[in-house]
Amino acid sequence: MTREILVLGGGGQVGTELQRQAWGEGVVIHAPARDALDITDEAAVARAIAERAYAAVINTAAYTAVDKAESDVAAAWRLNALSAAYLAAETARAGIPLIHVSTDYVFDGTGTGAYAADAPVHPVSVYGASKAAGEMAVRTGNPRHAVVRTAWVVSPHRANFVKTMLRLAGERDTLTVVDDQRGCPTSAGDLAAALAAIALRFAEDETTPAGTYHCVNAGATTWYDFARAIMAGAAARGARAVPVTPIPSTAFKTPVARPANSELSTETLTRTFGLVPRPWGEALDDILDQLIGPAANRA
Repeated sequence: MTREILVLGGGGQVGTELQRQAWGEGVVIHAPARDALDITDEAAVARAIAERAYAAVINTAAYTAVDKAESDVAAAWRLNALSAAYLAAETARAGIPLIHVSTDYVFDGTGTGAYAADAPVHPVSVYGASKAAGEMAVRTGNPRHAVVRTAWVVSPHRANFVKTMLRLAGERDTLTVVDDQRGCPTSAGDLAAALAAIALRFAEDETTPAGTYHCVNAGATTWYDFARAIMAGAAARGARAVPVTPIPSTAFKTPVARPANSELSTETLTRTFGLVPRPWGEALDDILDQLIGPAANRA
């Protein structure tokens, strides 16, 4: 039996990895480019969903320019909230489960410990507020849904923290990285594998519970310690590595303050779907292997 799955945001880190997944026999992935399907266009969404009997829709598309969103409010809300409402309505009408990716920015970052999936949201930025609204649109618009929050996504693709640190190490003699923001680095490949498993579970079992889940790699760290791990990994692979100096967030001015605590608990993900994320250090090694090559002791 052929199962067709629609992936939105296919050009991003997670969308790219979803297309690289070993989905198994009979699964066909459709990942239209942005210019082929504008999900902020309600009529276009309706046509796309009606086009095929999709087994599931996975939405990874998002307006992620956190700072720019503060002055580009309408665009952020169109893509992060309004398009989610369109997708929820049309997938519900067709009886298709919707898997929707969200973010740690729905929290204000002032909490202690790992945020549970059912913790109250309190966004403090346009980006966070628009993503929280998108979550609500999915929950209220389609009874067969999974909202999957993630954080600190990295991969060998597109722009991300790992690639930025490697690039800057080639240009500078030292790096300065904030040491007072804590979170869970997440491999886009690992997140894609989890999204694929969730989508297939919904496609195969109509009793799969709707809900909100967190998917990040295991363990938490600071951006500073994450950067140090990247440099250590680069050095182990014979690439240039430079010292990393910690600085406070107050020394790195941005239009939007980043959450001090982005740690997310994956307990409900494991309890519901049996998915146990691996440590972020293992995921980082795999990404560095792809970007640089295997370390000497892993060759």
